[in-house]
Amino acid sequence: MLLIPAIDMKDGLCVRLIQGDMDQTTVFGDDPAAVARGWVDKGARRVHLVDLNGAFAGKPKNEAAIRKVLKEIGHEVDVQLGGGIRDLDTIERYLDAGLRYVIIGTAAVKNPGFLQDACSAFGGHIIVGLDARDGKVATDGWSKLTGHQVVDLAKKFEDYGVESIIYTDIGRDGMLSGINVEATVKLAQALSIPVIASGGLSNLDDIRALCAVESEGVSGVICGRSIYSGDLDFQAAQNLADELTQA
Repeated sequence: MLLIPAIDMKDGLCVRLIQGDMDQTTVFGDDPAAVARGWVDKGARRVHLVDLNGAFAGKPKNEAAIRKVLKEIGHEVDVQLGGGIRDLDTIERYLDAGLRYVIIGTAAVKNPGFLQDACSAFGGHIIVGLDARDGKVATDGWSKLTGHQVVDLAKKFEDYGVESIIYTDIGRDGMLSGINVEATVKLAQALSIPVIASGGLSNLDDIRALCAVESEGVSGVICGRSIYSGDLDFQAAQNLADELTQA
């Protein structure tokens, strides 16, 4: 079970939002590369970056900060990035800079042809982020709810050749209210590619619950607010996950 610390970037700073609201921002650091280095030193084997400005603008906005992160840790661990990635040139530029995985969210839902092209051109490097409320997919920084069922879209994207799916329950994100394990497992059981859980991770009980369903296809979890607020000790959580999954 991979615990993946999230570094959300807004205006070059490391921040956290509550339920995707750009107006509800807490700044956790002014140097994302230093924050990333801290998580790797605590045992992170993959790091999750989000270009928040990019997600809302539809094009990269924190590229300088992202490149600094890649320079700092990209040679040691896998780094994945989402937010505002809407064309193949951007994907190629980031992969050339040392990024391992590109996360496509809104663009995957609105422009499936782009996702297909990305999977063809950069096989093994494309992850889809599906954000949902009550089983329905949301887009545009969670501001728009679509009529698409998560499982139906995920199956379609699996056929395109995506590497994995990040599933976020947006009703729980940033709320420390616990992972929606049931919905995550339901999605994982419908797919043969890995599912990464996201949204609401709060304590070691969540880690235990996720490790118990790893065999269903849940391969990791994005760690956000809880590891910054101190509610969850990242190093202790990854150690626990390693113990439980090796048992």
